[in-house]
Amino acid sequence: MTVKERTGRIIRIAGPVVEAEGLSGIQMYEVCRVGDEELIGEVNRVEGSNATIQVYEETTGLKPGEKVIATGAPLSVELGPGLIGQIFDGIQRPLHILKEQTGDFIRRGVVAEALPRNKKWKFTPAVEKNDRVTQGTILGTVPETTTVTTRILVPVGINGKITKIAPEGEYTVTEPIARIETTHGEREVTLMTTWPVRQGRPYIRKLGSTTPLITGQRIIDTFFPTAKGGTASIPGGFGTGKTVMLHQLAKWADSQIVVYCGCGERGNEMTEVLEDFPKLEDPRTGEPLMKRTILIANTSNMPVAAREASIYTAITLAEYFRDQGYDVALMADSTSRWAEALREISGRLEEMPGEEGYPAYLASRLAEFYERAGRVETLGSTETNPRLGSVTITGAVSPPGGDFSEPVTSNTLRVVKVFWGLDKDLASRRHFPAINWLNSYSLYVENLKEWFSENVGKDFVDLRNEALSLLQREDELREVVQLVGPDALPESERVVLEAARLIREDYLMQSALHPVDTYCSPEKAYKMLKIILKFYNQMKNAVDRGIPISSIQQMDVLNDISRLKIVPQNEFDKRFNEVNAKMDREFSSLTVESIA
Repeated sequence: MTVKERTGRIIRIAGPVVEAEGLSGIQMYEVCRVGDEELIGEVNRVEGSNATIQVYEETTGLKPGEKVIATGAPLSVELGPGLIGQIFDGIQRPLHILKEQTGDFIRRGVVAEALPRNKKWKFTPAVEKNDRVTQGTILGTVPETTTVTTRILVPVGINGKITKIAPEGEYTVTEPIARIETTHGEREVTLMTTWPVRQGRPYIRKLGSTTPLITGQRIIDTFFPTAKGGTASIPGGFGTGKTVMLHQLAKWADSQIVVYCGCGERGNEMTEVLEDFPKLEDPRTGEPLMKRTILIANTSNMPVAAREASIYTAITLAEYFRDQGYDVALMADSTSRWAEALREISGRLEEMPGEEGYPAYLASRLAEFYERAGRVETLGSTETNPRLGSVTITGAVSPPGGDFSEPVTSNTLRVVKVFWGLDKDLASRRHFPAINWLNSYSLYVENLKEWFSENVGKDFVDLRNEALSLLQREDELREVVQLVGPDALPESERVVLEAARLIREDYLMQSALHPVDTYCSPEKAYKMLKIILKFYNQMKNAVDRGIPISSIQQMDVLNDISRLKIVPQNEFDKRFNEVNAKMDREFSSLTVESIA
């Protein structure tokens, strides 16, 4: 059908949901232009020739009788050179272009192309005429930034022989760079392709999660690590530091591409991201962090329906770079706001509500999103030259009142493998990151044990388990301490409390604002934990010899241990050896006779 033949009219309006008639042959998730201003919308219910459409823009002023045009295509994103460093809204409109067109406030119905059409990119071919290629084969490369090279892939579904390949030179995203002869005729390939956001991009096979995503945050990398291609959730009440944690992960995680999706967050928080990221320096390259980052900004005052689409836009962009062989970290802040958008749209559709008003399909939608994470062997891989890529998803959850039993949190925990539970009591005590070590967990620990043993320290996992055991023992003693005070405890148990205090205050507390402590390498974290637990064992031996713990607590080396976290990486080994030797000397000089 032509577009003209598939033009209908509005018969009902309920907030962002519009019902139209006269659209025979329309399909689910098809994009429509709604009203005289041609607002962007997506079909989410079809009944005969009637369609229910969720509109991604403000619907104030729409009237029954206005036209609705069905485009014949699902909501899709443009993929190609020009994505890195961009700031998009929830449906991939570049915000800087919208600002140029409409000023400080986005006008309804405005359309902006995601990839610049007039910019030329230097293309270097990687194949030759008459080469046989399959979907996912690398046709050539485009140096998008100084840190990211975009690999131009044969589009999904195309297999055949190269009949023409463009020579090295500069091309726009719409100019053909190759022609491929397939069984269905010749196909032209450009630097740009499109992909429907609600459909996961295909791959050959999923691989196991055996490599950690190093974040530079001690409590995460040591106690509750996530893996490349893994899924993690950060639930926490207001003020517990979810957004700061996601900022830290985006800045420091050892991924090659970062996709940060602010879906429904407050405008001031997204403003902080937009202002900070261009100023941040990539610790690995010295280049601005934005040279490997894509931002999706859909704040709480933007249309609610676009919020629901924003995480699909983000995950599709992440999968595109995964297919090129990159490790991608996706941060979603926050999936609670996304779920609230689902709830509002579901209410407008008059669907049967589930728990707390959320739609009955909330759990399946969350699972669909997180299941698109993974470490994969990409299309175009060969036995001799496998290409591996990953998408790691970290989603913040904002449970009302910090109640982890509410539907979004509980359904998220069913599908993710890492749970970093933020604690309001820790946050109120200014203990950051406010991750509660007693109720958080990681299901990747067993898979990653071998990597940590080989790359960090053979006894790394044993040290981790010993530290967690001390923290668990401290929690068991806390009730007794609150009743009778620490002085009433036996010396052996006061040793446990002192060791747990060192772990909490000198290891787990980490300042995101300190120029050195904001990032801690696994090697540095390992040595810090090693020296704390060595101090614990020597303290235990000293107490067994009759040394009072009050004397141990006055040792000068305790201050040196607490300051190891702010020692720069290039000076750390030297300082570690000095503190280690000093501790041995002080414990050696600590005798019952000297104290008496």
